[in-house]
Amino acid sequence: MYTPALKTKYKDEIVPALMKEFAYKSIMQVPRLEKIVLNQGVGQAIADKKLLEFSVKELTDIAGQKAVQTFSSKDISNFKLRKNMPIGVMVTLRKEKMYEFLERLISVALPRIRDFKGISPRLDGRGNYTLGITEQIIFPEIDLDKIAKIMGLQMTFVTTAKTDEEALSLLRLFGLPFKNTKN
Repeated sequence: MYTPALKTKYKDEIVPALMKEFAYKSIMQVPRLEKIVLNQGVGQAIADKKLLEFSVKELTDIAGQKAVQTFSSKDISNFKLRKNMPIGVMVTLRKEKMYEFLERLISVALPRIRDFKGISPRLDGRGNYTLGITEQIIFPEIDLDKIAKIMGLQMTFVTTAKTDEEALSLLRLFGLPFKNTKN
């Protein structure tokens, strides 16, 4: 049976390293990556419904799993927005697909960003990390000739870590290229 390389790395290298670093008594205390949520807000979809279809296809290609539309929760007259209008696209990755996506992100997509100096090490206070990308074209799955519009997307890495310090250490051991905060 196929097992993603990062899942094997997690079991063989990351768990022992975190147990040593944070002095856990049980393997069950070691934080793990629970899911990765990809989200793309498509505000221009109010005027152009075709953009939403392109976004669903692109996010499905990037994630390797079907993306779903998200809908507005309330009316906002300034933006010509009505309740339950399709306004974004999201996909949640778990288990093998999550590890495969993370591996592609680290080894292929992030190095393709222009003037890349690392990602910001700021977490949300609960052990989760959100990474925003300004252009979806850094992913090799996207065909440059077929994109309708260059749009950004957010990726949220949800961990079981109790503190930001534990989550940062976990994500750094997975290979996410954080900027060095110690100058």
